[in-house]
Amino acid sequence: MTPSVWLGLVLALFSVAGQSGPDAQTRKAPPASKPFHTTLAAADMANKQAVVETSAGTFVVALLPQSAPNHVGYFLNLVKDGAYAGTTFHRVVKDGIAQGGDPLSKDPTKKALYGTGGLGVLAAEFNAEPMTAGAVAAVLQPGKRDSAGAQFFVLVTDQPALQGQYTVFGRVVDGLDVVQRISEAPADDQGKVIDRVTIDRITIRDTPPPEVEPFSTESIDDLAHYRVVLETTKGTITLGFSPDVAPMHVRNFLRLASLGAYDGTAFHRIVRGFVVQGGMLSTRPSPPPQRVQKYVRTLAPEFNATVHVKGTLSMARLDDPASASTSFFICTGPAPSLDGKYTAFGKVIDGMDVVDALDTAPVDGETPRERVELVKARVEKF
Repeated sequence: MTPSVWLGLVLALFSVAGQSGPDAQTRKAPPASKPFHTTLAAADMANKQAVVETSAGTFVVALLPQSAPNHVGYFLNLVKDGAYAGTTFHRVVKDGIAQGGDPLSKDPTKKALYGTGGLGVLAAEFNAEPMTAGAVAAVLQPGKRDSAGAQFFVLVTDQPALQGQYTVFGRVVDGLDVVQRISEAPADDQGKVIDRVTIDRITIRDTPPPEVEPFSTESIDDLAHYRVVLETTKGTITLGFSPDVAPMHVRNFLRLASLGAYDGTAFHRIVRGFVVQGGMLSTRPSPPPQRVQKYVRTLAPEFNATVHVKGTLSMARLDDPASASTSFFICTGPAPSLDGKYTAFGKVIDGMDVVDALDTAPVDGETPRERVELVKARVEKF
């Protein structure tokens, strides 16, 4: 969808009321004598996160007082007063935008008015925060730049056409997959959500210290004591690792497995007597959680003397030797042509009969005719 089409959808989405009848004129909030100006000191708003608990799950917003101090201050006041509890996400664009926070949406009998409440309070604080996935911005009355208030919208995908037209005052740092699910809620042809998706509670917390990257601190000896059990629709395969020759690949695989990145992926390529390949995140039924995505990266090669024989675990890549990321393969026969060109980092230590079953699955070319799923990857230490 082009940016101009998205912009048209968004402008329609944020209209104050329907196109017919007098409501658009009569239900606007009365103009404030002065826009809201926060009395909170900058230090009181710094390093704060909003934990948004909804009926669809929880997401976390990092607030941006340095970019929009009055919007953040007003939001904090509303949260303190419990103003958002019981409100809904009342309008959506699937895989694009979720809009909520209207105080009128607490009352199911006022559904026709959703989108009209809580506006006309704040002057615009347009800023350079990019209109990218996760941006949280204030809703406006159509044609009125200084009309923001309680309502906000969250971008699920990048929307550069909206840059500089709405005040971004926060950014989702965890749980963007929850917002995406909200955007997929059944809606009518105007984007109005049919079934209630409620905000149960919003709480404010200090920004926690950065997370220690999983499997970044273990020694080589420690890494050698981990296994990953792949639960597949054909049976269970247990993998052991060789951190002495490919430590970064082992850390990467353990990290992704521990975070659930591989759960729900498929073995998408089978070359009989050669390899079975899986781990492509695009084969999941839905994108991995935001916490996982930040750890998806490419790896420098760690080519080593390990030979590719039946049971060898190695990392798939594109033509660029430094393009390995999440996709891996298990050799189902000798493959000397791969030696020194792909990073072998482990082997099958149990379940080779399952690998054989994968190897003999019906295929069209190299594509399995039926989905062979990696249901869950479980990390164990022995």
